[in-house]
Amino acid sequence: MYRYFLQPQLDASNNSLIGYELLIRQQVAGKWVLPHDFASIPIDVQADLIRRTDQKIILKVGSVSFNTNQSQFIDPTIAQAILSAQKQIYPMNLVLEVTEEVTDQHVTNQQIIDQVHYFDEHGIQLSLDDIGTGINTYDHIKPILPYASEIKFAMQNFRQEGRSTEIPDALAFWKRIADQHRLRLILEGVENQAEHDMANDLGIDYRQGWFYGKPHLLKLDGD
Repeated sequence: MYRYFLQPQLDASNNSLIGYELLIRQQVAGKWVLPHDFASIPIDVQADLIRRTDQKIILKVGSVSFNTNQSQFIDPTIAQAILSAQKQIYPMNLVLEVTEEVTDQHVTNQQIIDQVHYFDEHGIQLSLDDIGTGINTYDHIKPILPYASEIKFAMQNFRQEGRSTEIPDALAFWKRIADQHRLRLILEGVENQAEHDMANDLGIDYRQGWFYGKPHLLKLDGD
């Protein structure tokens, strides 16, 4: 069984809730764990979960976001399931976070851009997740930036790669990029007061992390 855990996204300038990221988990032996292979989860299962989850929180936030890799983002079958989910949760907006995950299928920037235009027509936005790590380096995503609505900087990725000391300079760089392209910048992985203060110093209002709220299970009807 799969369920989404919700993690709040805040505007720290006025301490308001702006959205949730939906983090899928699988129940195994009575415990909720990360799925072993995200790509193997049927998209119709995910789309149904999005619909059922969002109907519980509709009108509480303006948007909900969830992850796809590049291959999933351009898949026409997945796109139809996402559009169906978007129609059923209107007026909330779906934000698709395209991750840094390397996939077997080669996806060109033009394929991403074409799909952004398609989703734009239906009010679905592109977020470039995990910027600065994996394949989501500046040089790689530079052509896509004008078509995105949001970028997300995941401090936890830098920590896992042993690059914690790079965070302040890298974050300042991506803040300049966000301002240049008029993108929302969400800082992920804020865990303590020092990181909260760093975000304040850099003028980054949109944030997510355990310092503000841990992911929590939203029970659905029938659970």
